[in-house]
Parts: sequence; structure tokens; C-alpha cells
Amino acid sequence: MEKELTNKLKLKRLENGDITQEELAKKTGVSRQTINAIEKGKFNPSVKLALKMAKVLNCRVEDIFQLSEEE
Repeated sequence: MEKELTNKLKLKRLENGDITQEELAKKTGVSRQTINAIEKGKFNPSVKLALKMAKVLNCRVEDIFQLSEEE
């Protein structure tokens, strides 16, 4: 079975003072569409981007992204 990357990016944004996709995008140097695609599981971020998002959201990368078993 292959592991699938899942995320709690939207939840972490909301927990961090309702940061919008646009605000997170500006703070990490990507487009709002990129943040949206990551939240929907359509795009996996680079390690660099994942680290930037964790720093902005004041959490660990593992708090945002997890590997889960694909059925």
C-alpha cells in the first residue's frame, strides 16, 4: 500500500487567528491558488514550503501534514 499525504492546513489556518489563504500565500511566497490546491490534496508542497507554512502557523510540519495508508 502506498502512503498518501494528508493535511490539516485549513484547520491550522483557522486556529491561528483565521489567517486567510491569501495571507498565508503572501507570507510564504506562493499564490493563493497554491494554498488552495494543497488544502484540497491536489498538490504536495516542497519541504521548503512546508517548513515556511509551519513557521507562519507556529506549529510543526507534522502538525499540518501526515502520511496515511491508502486503501
